[in-house]
Amino acid sequence: MTSRLSIAFAASLLAAASAPAFAAAAPNISVDTLKDVTRTLSSDAFEGRAPASPGEEKTVTLIADRFAKAGLQPGNAGSWYQDVPLVEITAKPDVAIDISGGKAPLHFAYKTDMVVGTYQVQPRVEVKDSDIVFVGYGINAPERGWNDYAGLDVRGKTVIILVNDPDWQNPTLEGDFGGRAMTYYGRWPYKYEEAARQGAAAALIVHDTEPAAYGFNVVTSSWTGPQFNIDSPNGHADQSKAIGWITHDAAERLMASAGQDLNRLTAAAKMKGFKAVPLGLKASLTLENTIRKQASRNVVGILPGKTRPDEYVLYSAHWDHLGRCEPVNGDDICNGAVDNASGSAALVAIAEAYGKAPRPERSVVFLAVTAEESGLLGSAYYAAHPLYPLGKTVGAVNMDGLNMLGRTRDVVLSGGGKSELEAYLDREAKAQGRVVKPEPTPEKGYYYRSDHFSFAKQGVPALSFGAGEDLVNGGVTAGKAAAEDYEKNRYHAPADEYDETWDWAGALEDVQLYYTLGRDLADGNDWPNWYPTAEFRATRDKSRGTQ
Repeated sequence: MTSRLSIAFAASLLAAASAPAFAAAAPNISVDTLKDVTRTLSSDAFEGRAPASPGEEKTVTLIADRFAKAGLQPGNAGSWYQDVPLVEITAKPDVAIDISGGKAPLHFAYKTDMVVGTYQVQPRVEVKDSDIVFVGYGINAPERGWNDYAGLDVRGKTVIILVNDPDWQNPTLEGDFGGRAMTYYGRWPYKYEEAARQGAAAALIVHDTEPAAYGFNVVTSSWTGPQFNIDSPNGHADQSKAIGWITHDAAERLMASAGQDLNRLTAAAKMKGFKAVPLGLKASLTLENTIRKQASRNVVGILPGKTRPDEYVLYSAHWDHLGRCEPVNGDDICNGAVDNASGSAALVAIAEAYGKAPRPERSVVFLAVTAEESGLLGSAYYAAHPLYPLGKTVGAVNMDGLNMLGRTRDVVLSGGGKSELEAYLDREAKAQGRVVKPEPTPEKGYYYRSDHFSFAKQGVPALSFGAGEDLVNGGVTAGKAAAEDYEKNRYHAPADEYDETWDWAGALEDVQLYYTLGRDLADGNDWPNWYPTAEFRATRDKSRGTQ
């Protein structure tokens, strides 16, 4: 059987042959801009840039001002802003989950054993004596012959779900769900979406650090305090009453109380044809919520094209972070310097570079989006309510965190083997003397975790990449150690702060690459598409009228 990698490689060669033969001129990227915007946005004065907070007003004002100074025009009918209607739900922290019906009653404490909340816009949400069912990975994928809910009625019940895909431990990219590479079925948003479609009253994901790609400390910092969602007319009444995570230890205790073994059930859930297991337990919880509705804002600027202003190239980065978060050593501001003050700085610096260069043939849109940390909400809202037609958007380039460790010999591509944009990246990276490599940890599903995914779901070819791990000074060993240190100690934590000792050489090289990739698209005539095997190809063909 021909492997997915072989198909992707052949498609990549074909795309490379049809891609324009020119490379964009090296841009004039200001390191001072990168430093200044990153330093300012991640300062304590911006309070972690939470949506609908005083920090938002400072953030969007700064970005709009820098866009104007770079020579962009307001991108929304004379305004720099696109309103994004959000609802903020803050659960009282005394919530607990009580489990009955087993060998002994269990009481799961907030933050210690679990984190739970709701999408439903209600001041009080109650789940009472809800039957608990273990549904494996909680996937319903007819095209893959997989349905963990087959023959099961979970209406009003509580489902326990494993994180990631069934084959995430495969050492290769072969398997029912792409082997080591996570699919969208492995991501927590999908699992809650499917549980709601099945009618579950509550959906709890078992946290496990390796397949989740982060520790439970990230869950507590990201899922406690105010939680945002797009406001909807029905108040998300079609969603489960409660959603959340339980620790691996709590899940083991729950299974033991039911006379089951979590490891055995996990092994069974990896096999096609797995049947969900009713546990004979009941769950009860009550959420008392404070609700606030307030519009947040995307910031949008545009540089109109010289000859084809009705064709668009899109750059995006999210301006938000977690705001006030779980304190560490008395510090409760998650400043988000790398994630993603640095990406916002790159957006400004690239806008400046375009302003100094000859006008591109196509229009270039610069989009700083809100509420990425809450589930890609700002980009999802733009993709659902585009200011410029998505069928006329050539491609999207997203920036989420710059490299502050120095130059690298490689570039890491998230979700490789998906689109013809990859040939553009290969060529521009080669011009820098660098090589594009697949992501070393595809099981973490980075392609589905940032704003480019919102555009991809609507068919727009979208690319996300970053510096690799092969540092010019220190090699792969040093690069891998630094990446692991950031994820363990700074990612979604107060320690993600600006550091005056950062080495900006690698960040500069990456931002130049972002520029030249987008410039190739803006000055070219081609319309790169998804590869025929990509899950977004049909949507793109429909939007382009090529079906």
